[in-house]
Amino acid sequence: MILHVAGLDKFIPPFVKLVEEEFKADNHQFWLTGDTVKYPIEHSEAKYVCGDGVWHKFAGYAKLVNQLYSARKVMLHGLFNIRVVLVLALCPWVLPKCHWIIWGGDLYQFRKASNTWQSRIKEALRRFVIRRVGHLVTYIEGDVELARQWYGAKGTHHECIMYLSNVVDPKMIMEPGPASDHDGLNILLGNSADPSNNHIEALERLLPFKDRPLKIYAPLSYGDQSHAKKVISQGKAWFGDKFVPMTDFMPFEQYLEFLKSLDIAIFNHQRQQAMGNTITLLGMGKTVFMRSDVSHWHFLKGLGIKLNDVENLELCRIARDEAKENAHVVRSYFSRATLVKQFSDIFEG
Repeated sequence: MILHVAGLDKFIPPFVKLVEEEFKADNHQFWLTGDTVKYPIEHSEAKYVCGDGVWHKFAGYAKLVNQLYSARKVMLHGLFNIRVVLVLALCPWVLPKCHWIIWGGDLYQFRKASNTWQSRIKEALRRFVIRRVGHLVTYIEGDVELARQWYGAKGTHHECIMYLSNVVDPKMIMEPGPASDHDGLNILLGNSADPSNNHIEALERLLPFKDRPLKIYAPLSYGDQSHAKKVISQGKAWFGDKFVPMTDFMPFEQYLEFLKSLDIAIFNHQRQQAMGNTITLLGMGKTVFMRSDVSHWHFLKGLGIKLNDVENLELCRIARDEAKENAHVVRSYFSRATLVKQFSDIFEG
């Protein structure tokens, strides 16, 4: 049995469905936490959702210990839940068979750690676990290097694009045209209301172009809503009606149509983030700006993808032949077939 340990998020229900469709579902069990209303999954005996309340949590984590012991392999979908980290630290003999699927935010908690005793204890537990985890799963080698540098990780690296959010539907691969069907430039700023998007700094970089015909779209429905209010206030103050905050959740198909309407995307994150959006936009032949000091910059450049550095922000589209090459690379690498093959190798290895 392969055990998947995860907190429910937008990536998890599609992943569960992928496992059921592509692999022997009877060989997989899921131990989950989180909101099944917001992130619904079909009920089955193979899926256990840990409930709220003291007794439910006690019973749930006791079940986790039992499942960790009996599993042939364990897939840790992110290491955010400190209770799960504590259970793993108390059961170190299971760590060699654990596969940490690195999300990015879980790795970069290293940078957010404070000097309080609570933070020091959490980081000590995380270091103990990460150092002993047998396998590291990600397609970004730079994140593996950081895990080794920051936490002393010794696990074997398995290259894997991890989730369907990193798979580009071939129907979304567009033939980049010579011109847009709208006036001016449509610009995407960030992917969420998380402060790690560094929205204000990016808006400041856009100020020299404020008099040009443009629209700046900022997705803010997901993440820190207090930060979203700051971004909206500053965006409106600097750009007026040219700044368009997106505060409502958008159905996936509608969101893809919105991405098609864009010309330029600016991702000013200081860590690996927004890869699903980035990959989809590159597959559409869009112009993408990001920081050149992040791990996924080096990964994408290594694939031969043309990127632009936010440090040298110029509001112009990449050349048509470069856009076509980006789309070709994305179609070749970020496919469902690639994802299934990578997980087959992990599950069967």
